Amino acid sequence: MPKLNKTAIINVVGLSKRIIGPKTPFLNQWIQNKNLSYIDPVLPAVTCSAQTTYLTGKWPSEHGIVANGWFFKEQQEIKLWAQSNKLVQSPSIWENAKERDPNFTCANMFWWYNMYSKVDYSVTPRPQYRTNGLKVPDCYAYPPNLRQKLQQELGTFPLFDFWGPKTTIKSSEWIAKASLKVHDWHNPDLILIYLPHLDYVLQKFGHDPKYLDQDLAEIDRVCSQLITAFEDKGVHVNILSEYGITDVHQPIHINRLLRSMELIDVREENGLEILDAGASKAFAMADHQIAHVYINDKSKTKKIENNLRAHPDIELVLNADEQPTYHINHDRSGDLVIVAKEKCWFTYYYWADDEKAPDFARTVAIHNKPGYDPVEMFFDPKKMLIIPRILLKLLGKKLGFRTMMDFIPLDASLVKGSHGRIQLKDEDKAVYVGHKGVESHLSPTAIHDVILSQIFD
Repeated sequence: MPKLNKTAIINVVGLSKRIIGPKTPFLNQWIQNKNLSYIDPVLPAVTCSAQTTYLTGKWPSEHGIVANGWFFKEQQEIKLWAQSNKLVQSPSIWENAKERDPNFTCANMFWWYNMYSKVDYSVTPRPQYRTNGLKVPDCYAYPPNLRQKLQQELGTFPLFDFWGPKTTIKSSEWIAKASLKVHDWHNPDLILIYLPHLDYVLQKFGHDPKYLDQDLAEIDRVCSQLITAFEDKGVHVNILSEYGITDVHQPIHINRLLRSMELIDVREENGLEILDAGASKAFAMADHQIAHVYINDKSKTKKIENNLRAHPDIELVLNADEQPTYHINHDRSGDLVIVAKEKCWFTYYYWADDEKAPDFARTVAIHNKPGYDPVEMFFDPKKMLIIPRILLKLLGKKLGFRTMMDFIPLDASLVKGSHGRIQLKDEDKAVYVGHKGVESHLSPTAIHDVILSQIFD
């Protein structure tokens, strides 16, 4: 067997041509000697769908990852951020590479659907949910001793810097350092690295330089350290992103719209409202700028479709006949797939009165909410002395008292950036930066073969 080219794929989330420049001096210079291609977005242009399309070379209609979550019909429940690789219905790049060379090895550092895959080394976020109500930072790794070894060297994975209102560069720094450790210890042929830092500031504040410039400098520094270390080892380094993030100012409360059409059912628990998806005539699973609308009462389909097409902030309404054109036709997809117009995005909110909002709405609860909630990245500006109140509640938890970390606002207007649409200018698309000779525009399904060609060239 010929010797394989050691290859690193660094996923700098949210990176687009628009933000590469003077504030990212290392990346700006490094790219000068490389080939930069625009990646035409997959629908939906969200984390799980984009990553899986890159890694399988297949569309969502084939691999089945139609968003960051969907309505699990067997359970009649909406679930987001499941982690099992068994949900992916097409072979991934590491499986296809092993077909060509059984000695091929791969490390997956925080790309999604990481658990129980056929990679040789993996690390992914996995908090401990203890019975006393505590959520404790941690990660999952394979082989199992890799978790202990990394956290002994680097400290506990900083989960609360990875998601929530306290996000910082620390999570991306930890992932970068862990990736170098794994490469030093195991020398995989392919290492996949996820650096989420820009995702936070861009979704919170859009392209406002008052907030963005510092974060650009921080991720540029991490990339500089990571890329320099890899290239010193003779590793072929590539950078890509899953999507570009564009500015938004208009939330669309899609479930409230469906509720006004008397399609949503809720059940009341402790005076608060819980969406009852299985009992609803129709409901939406909202995910950034796209939503899957599931219709249990099929007699309502045409009326719902017509009403959504008439909505001034909705760009696309794809029925079953139209979904194949966009490669989103799959049993997991909604009866209708809808896409927001530029500057707009979908919330999951279904209650009409904030006093009736479920208790999890004001917390970081990614597995409880029936849709993606970027407002989880904000502290409620209406709550005074927020940090002392958090510290007091944490102290209570450590003393054994059950308490709720209800510091998240219910104000969707705070969100200033989003993604998911596919009608984008080139400067706002995801990018691939790698060896020369790659086309200037790439289909998202082409990334799989571009990476394999480097490894086996």
